[in-house]
Amino acid sequence: QVQLVESGGGLVQAGGSLRLSCAASGRTFSRNAMGWFRQAPGKEREFVATISWGGSGRSYADSVKGRFTISRDNAKNTVYLQMNSLKPEDTAVYYCAARSGLPSGLSSEYDYWGQGTQVTVSS
Repeated sequence: QVQLVESGGGLVQAGGSLRLSCAASGRTFSRNAMGWFRQAPGKEREFVATISWGGSGRSYADSVKGRFTISRDNAKNTVYLQMNSLKPEDTAVYYCAARSGLPSGLSSEYDYWGQGTQVTVSS
């Protein structure tokens, strides 16, 4: 089992920045690929970013590429999502997720999920 707890969400103006954190406990964190997903009201959950267990492999949704950065610190069992140049359309509940194996943009391939943290971007 892997337990995930997100933090760092909040209200920010358009153009601002936030850094989300996801603290993991339980099974060996460093052997899990991690992902960030988000879900806006009335919309399906969508992929944001993913990172390999070693940190060298990363990929992003086109909508956040160049603005968001995913990273991890295996010594702290934590994965981060640095979000810059935020837009109102980034407003959503952000979830981190963990899976064994390679990074993936498919939510169905993740085994463990956090409870989510709300990000609201005002115009």
